[in-house]
Amino acid sequence: MSVNHQTPGAHPPRQQAKRLRLIGIVVLVLGLLSAGAVYWVRTHTGEPTEDELLAGNARAEAHQMGVLYGKMGLLTQELSDDLKQPGTQALIIATVSILIAAGCFYFARLEDDDNEVR
Repeated sequence: MSVNHQTPGAHPPRQQAKRLRLIGIVVLVLGLLSAGAVYWVRTHTGEPTEDELLAGNARAEAHQMGVLYGKMGLLTQELSDDLKQPGTQALIIATVSILIAAGCFYFARLEDDDNEVR
């Protein structure tokens, strides 16, 4: 089989590395834009949060949670509350998109290095 007769669906190695880089760029841009959008929308809504409405209730609730479920229950509740914050959500979205994009760039580089060896 000659070089010109490749199987259908097979992509030349250079094109595959280029495609991985493009996917990485798209994931990175969309991830950072969506993280910014989540943060902006969640912080600019006009309605007050539950914490703002029940500010005096927080200490009693934390004490009750500690009595009923112990320190692990209290830590779990605090983690759950932190995950509901718009800054934390935006940070998670941005971090995941950066990691996925970095993986795409890494595999594209491996593909280029592998082609140079051949």
